[in-house]
Amino acid sequence: MDLVFKKRMISAVGELGISLSEEQLNQFYAYFELLTEWNKVMNLTAITELSDVIYKHFADSLSFVKVVEGLEEERKSLIDVGTGAGFPGIPLKIVFPKLSVVLLDSLNKRIRFLQEVIEQLNLKDISAVHGRAEDFGKQKNYREGFDYCVSRAVANTSTLAEYCIPFVKVGGIFVAYKSGRIEEELEKGRRAVEILGGEIECVKQFVLTGTDAERDLLVVRKRKRTDKRYPRKAGMPGKEPVGE
Repeated sequence: MDLVFKKRMISAVGELGISLSEEQLNQFYAYFELLTEWNKVMNLTAITELSDVIYKHFADSLSFVKVVEGLEEERKSLIDVGTGAGFPGIPLKIVFPKLSVVLLDSLNKRIRFLQEVIEQLNLKDISAVHGRAEDFGKQKNYREGFDYCVSRAVANTSTLAEYCIPFVKVGGIFVAYKSGRIEEELEKGRRAVEILGGEIECVKQFVLTGTDAERDLLVVRKRKRTDKRYPRKAGMPGKEPVGE
């Protein structure tokens, strides 16, 4: 393992109160190597420099611990919607192996990459699934079947809420990773969250470790079951956001 990577990784996650075993450090380094290697032949991420991957992908993904506690103790289920190159789902799985994780993405070539990562890192109880949130959110095996739904996908709050809230059990949590400050967007999205059965619990604002980037974690608690009309068919959540 690269010693610079090891030192910076330990420091970055240490600021989140996380300590990593040697095996976990090796898994993160193998993930970094796979990401940069596959990125040469397919567009997974614009972020490939070692320090940037550590801070802007790995530590950012793990900032989930700022709003959710007890992940190392309990067996919980999580779905990562629009996971892309596996963020935040894979870093969370590495650090919290008791988590049962589903990675959902609409691009099949990304799924092949994710399956390779899962195999090479020897991760268990995690799957990469090809499909759209609008379709899977209707399926019996997925609808309201998860303790947590997370997403770093780029979409406004109203649209993202329709993609994600249907996956969450009543009492569970949806966490959206947002860049910058989102007060104006949040005012528009609040109504959509309520219509879909959720309630905005808090917004955790901070500066991402090792960078000057502002980050918001929007936390939505599922209060009641989502009306069966949602999610609507593909394309509708983006074109005609709920409640707007």
